[in-house]
Amino acid sequence: MSERLKIYFLGSGDIAIPVLRRLATAAGIELVGVGTQIDRPAGRRQRPTPTPLGAAALELGLYPERIPDVNTPEFVHSLRERHPQILLVVSFGQLLKRELLELPGCICVNVHASLLPLYRGASPIEQCILNGDDRTGVCFMRMVAALDAGPVYAVFEQLLNHREFAGELEWQLGELAAEHAEEVLNGIASGALIACPQDESRRIICRKIRKPDGCVDWNYPARRIEAMVRAYTPWPGARCEAVTSRGPCTLTLRRVAIIDGLDLAPGEVASARLPRRLIVGCGDRRALEILELAPAGSRTMNAAGFLNGLRGESPKFTQSPVTAP
Repeated sequence: MSERLKIYFLGSGDIAIPVLRRLATAAGIELVGVGTQIDRPAGRRQRPTPTPLGAAALELGLYPERIPDVNTPEFVHSLRERHPQILLVVSFGQLLKRELLELPGCICVNVHASLLPLYRGASPIEQCILNGDDRTGVCFMRMVAALDAGPVYAVFEQLLNHREFAGELEWQLGELAAEHAEEVLNGIASGALIACPQDESRRIICRKIRKPDGCVDWNYPARRIEAMVRAYTPWPGARCEAVTSRGPCTLTLRRVAIIDGLDLAPGEVASARLPRRLIVGCGDRRALEILELAPAGSRTMNAAGFLNGLRGESPKFTQSPVTAP
């Protein structure tokens, strides 16, 4: 039996989970360790909570290391002692410095959720949805000091139907990467796969998503707001402000549909003509029907349930975006 490929796995986000699960059960792979970000406060009680990858690793009995900084001499020494052939990084959330990238006998490989050089950076999944792309995918690339700029070993594409939500698409891309991970990593280690430089003239950089990015302005075109709802679910959510006799209320839009044929001003509500439906005008004279929403501090509900709670009152929507706290 040939010697198994030794891999140290660094990951934090949901996209890393299918890859870890596949490699943990692969006959030709030996995981010499799993590392993730430290537990962070979450929920109303702000209890320390593992990363998604950290929780999945525990379920697999892998006991991941919580690593505040992968670039410390202590971690680098610990990694060197394990003699990994590949350091695999999937949505880890820390930049690796030169000493790690040039670890003798080890190739640093990153799984990136875009068709590089498009969407280098922290939010490739959100950006492909916002831009209405017809396809996306995953790249296996050799890591270099510059962000997502290394040469690419393998690319796997996935077609988009413009109905994807970011959270669902992240998981699908994780499964796509997992499907090919063992074959690609063995090809890299054996030298059968040669990394190809990226075309720098086509690069697009995307920054980390911030909470204010989810603020809806009804002067935006309907297509842009609809894409925001999908791109910013589950976080930070596409949010707007409705005003009722009870006062202002911040709503997170969970599911919407574009409506043609209604001449509504931005922020104008058509519920007087269409009772039990919540339809709001947008900046391009098209409209959005809000199908599901979550009032601040409440669970997700359908629009009819929200309107029933108002007892026939029609909410008013401000044209300017709600201010993020």
